[in-house]
Amino acid sequence: MNCSRHSLLAVVLVPCLLAPWGSVWAQSKPTPQAHTARRPAAQPTAAATDVGLLPPAVEAALQRAKVPRDALHVVLLETAQSAPARLSVSAQTPVNPASLMKLVTTSAALELLGPAFVWRTPVYVEGVVRDGTLQGNLYLRGSGDPRLVVERLWLLLRRVQGLGIQKIQGDIVLDHAAFDIAPRDAGGFDGEPLRPYNAAPDALLVNFKSLLIQFVPDRAANLARIQVEPPLAGVQMPTSVPLSNEACTDYRSGLRADWSDPARIKFAGSFPASCGEKTWPVAYSAPTQFAARAVLGMWQQLGGQLVGQVRDGTVPANLQPAFSVESAALSETIRDINKFSNNVMAQQLFLTLSQQQRGVGSLEASREVVQRWWRERVGGEPPVLDNGSGLSRDERISAQGLGRLLQVAWGSSSMSELMSSLPITGLDGTLKRSTSQAVAHLKTGSLRDVAGVAGYVDTASGKRWVLVAILNHPNANAARPALDALVDWAAQQP
Repeated sequence: MNCSRHSLLAVVLVPCLLAPWGSVWAQSKPTPQAHTARRPAAQPTAAATDVGLLPPAVEAALQRAKVPRDALHVVLLETAQSAPARLSVSAQTPVNPASLMKLVTTSAALELLGPAFVWRTPVYVEGVVRDGTLQGNLYLRGSGDPRLVVERLWLLLRRVQGLGIQKIQGDIVLDHAAFDIAPRDAGGFDGEPLRPYNAAPDALLVNFKSLLIQFVPDRAANLARIQVEPPLAGVQMPTSVPLSNEACTDYRSGLRADWSDPARIKFAGSFPASCGEKTWPVAYSAPTQFAARAVLGMWQQLGGQLVGQVRDGTVPANLQPAFSVESAALSETIRDINKFSNNVMAQQLFLTLSQQQRGVGSLEASREVVQRWWRERVGGEPPVLDNGSGLSRDERISAQGLGRLLQVAWGSSSMSELMSSLPITGLDGTLKRSTSQAVAHLKTGSLRDVAGVAGYVDTASGKRWVLVAILNHPNANAARPALDALVDWAAQQP
């Protein structure tokens, strides 16, 4: 699940902070592990490859959460690859990393694409423009841009009007062919199809296939006014709901929303006046229709006319683009992916890795690209990849493997870009609510049975450690204090 700092983008990236680190609650199978070597008599035996013992504060936090020691997989390393581990407990076992897998995707992307890489969305004009009317079709070709949000769609269509086009006699054609993705059930992962974090990737991903519904109380009129972005053509939405005197607890349930008809969204309840202004991000219930409705709705809002329709199709082979709209650079894009754990943006980036090499991006091809890169740059057995975001029950990586990746990243030319994309303890992103007192740049990961952190921890003397800690257990999220204790302990190591 995701959070962000920007206006419209912000709320779409944050379905809601269900967990203190701002990740997705989702069903995930625990993976209890067995260990076979020695420890003091009061503790379970450790694996032969273990180094050191868990700090007492970590042990105590695990006990309070009723999580066994063997559910924690941790490694503390120096940034130099040749140095031995300071702490290694169950670090060799592949486990579900949740969103820590985004470190693999973003690290590979920084090296394979480069920090200055941008996505370009070309626009094609077929036919002549006469007296403000295009006598033909307009084409938008998606290239996988992870952040084609409302503001940028508005700018794109304003540039179309800058070509002298106010009316399109033909169609607006949307080309999604850059990605080859099988259709999927939006609620298949956790039964929450209206959560924006469950949005499927798309070569032409418009506003994360999500609506931002804003409720603004008007006490004088005893109602809350409703504003919606982006405007969706052909979708009816109430302009207001009654105010209530209820406490602002679960205002969404009180609205009694009905999403069953994608063309007519209803609210049968009321909105608590005590809530003040609220913005509710909702994944559109008919995601395959979203881009067409959003493009037409925005075109109409800008005063444009369309005689034909908005439809999916492909750009004719001999047509040259009239212009292209560029995304932010990859170095900026990965800040949203890592700091705010944006799943669909990570999947867009993952697919782009094979799209750039093979012309069309697919999950299978991107797995091959990343695994080949891992063998060449990181070494050892590559992780088990699914979609590259960690929103998966199948992805697996060991704490040792992830630590090795962070050591390689530390020595790479794009180290500063990766580190600046990681949340900072107690300050921003998904670590804003962290209780750790240490200064650390750490990616977080969370599913229902998974919690973890991975990144770099600073000491008072200026030393920097690589820390990876992953919990796989039904009570993993209750044991987050153990991870905070590990971060604080790492910062105190000489």
